[in-house]
Amino acid sequence: MLTHRMAETLSIVGGGRVGRAFGRLLHQHGWRIGVVNALTASSARSAVRAIGAGQPAEHFTRQLLASDVVLIATPDGALEDVAKLLAEMGREEWRGKVALHTSGAMDSSVLKPLADLGAATGSIHPMQTFRDHSLPDLVGRTFGIEGKPAAIKVARKMVRHMGGAAVRLSGVNKAAYHAAGSFACAHILAVMEAATRLLMAQGFKRRQAARALLLLTRQTLDNFESVGPRAAWTGPIARGDFSTVGRHVRALADFPGEYLEAYRAGTRLAALVLSGDPDETLREVDRELGPLKKPGKK
Repeated sequence: MLTHRMAETLSIVGGGRVGRAFGRLLHQHGWRIGVVNALTASSARSAVRAIGAGQPAEHFTRQLLASDVVLIATPDGALEDVAKLLAEMGREEWRGKVALHTSGAMDSSVLKPLADLGAATGSIHPMQTFRDHSLPDLVGRTFGIEGKPAAIKVARKMVRHMGGAAVRLSGVNKAAYHAAGSFACAHILAVMEAATRLLMAQGFKRRQAARALLLLTRQTLDNFESVGPRAAWTGPIARGDFSTVGRHVRALADFPGEYLEAYRAGTRLAALVLSGDPDETLREVDRELGPLKKPGKK
């Protein structure tokens, strides 16, 4: 098991926004930052400046293994190759070390080459958006963690030092955890923009449409938080006014096919997860929704 001293020594593979955010916050809480690796020398130096500590490195270097915890904050598509390269570089030196990656959709099995050499592998992922070049404050954020016991122990300590809350994932079908974030983040953004364009087609200015929808959505989320999903549920399906669904379908026929496809999917999903009698509600809405058509413009 890692000692208290060893658990506070960290090298970072991947000098992007996630690696920088983790490095900066952990450095502020006393973690010693070792090597910070990035694709280019300038990116590595920029990451070290953002973190406030560390030794920049453009290429993998054995000095990474001077730290007992290695955080791999690369894009998902690179994880498998990175794990293989790190394993080839370190070999027996990985025994007793902790390797954590930051992917939300992949579990620790992608780090098998390191686990085979004796490393405790796991993953640590914040439910947080990372945009532009800003580094978010992760205080209060939820982190999904999973992996071997020693890796979980270190991940929990990281989360605690960053001011977040750790939830241990089952490790089974972890991508569903990440999909939940897509529902609440990327998908809601697409839905809000589509709703904005629908209002603009009715004469709203963009600013007017955004204001009206944000007030409505924020009130809905407040109700979700205070009284729960079913009590917060409003609209024609909640009232049993299924004929209005049919009017919506006919109105959306004037817009690109993806609008109706999204409305249809959202309506059926609401019937499934919010209705007290999902089967009956689905039968009613399906009468109004009609068959699914291939998306695309008219």
